[in-house]
Amino acid sequence: MNTPNERFPRDAQYVPTSPVAIGGFWENLEMIRPVAWVVALIVFIGLECIFWFAMIHEKMHGAPLIAKAAVTLIPLIPAGYVLLVGYVYVDSKRRGMRYVMWTLLAIFINNFIGIILYFLLRDPLPTPCPQCGHQARGGFSFCPKCGTEILRACNTCHKKLEIGWVRCAYCGAPVGGQEVKGG
Repeated sequence: MNTPNERFPRDAQYVPTSPVAIGGFWENLEMIRPVAWVVALIVFIGLECIFWFAMIHEKMHGAPLIAKAAVTLIPLIPAGYVLLVGYVYVDSKRRGMRYVMWTLLAIFINNFIGIILYFLLRDPLPTPCPQCGHQARGGFSFCPKCGTEILRACNTCHKKLEIGWVRCAYCGAPVGGQEVKGG
């Protein structure tokens, strides 16, 4: 995935409702670049070698099974960190954010704080325009390229409306100019 447009085709009939467009856990894992997977594997194997052959091999003969399992699983933490940094890179690029800055913050701010900050402060996913396919930033009501309405807005208070609303949740005005029964 080199550009945000690779995720969304430029089809006028395209509506992002499939699980791939929304993104689930497995789809997000598939987004991580192969380089990050290779680096994570190298980190895991390298730390396993260091733990078993350089430091612990002599002392672990009489150790309980739980200690041996812990030593085997400890390298998964830095390998997972490498994969999270790879995900921050791809996801921030997909969202149109400053991906180099967020990747460097995820790497250099210790104790996963950089990654936590990314997940707290990241922008919403861009929304493809149904007319021209241009990627509009998340939350835009209209396409900045062709002016097509992407998200509906209330005619009275001009706040964004969610799909399926019959009345505006902010001002109570009927959606779409039709009068609603009841209430």
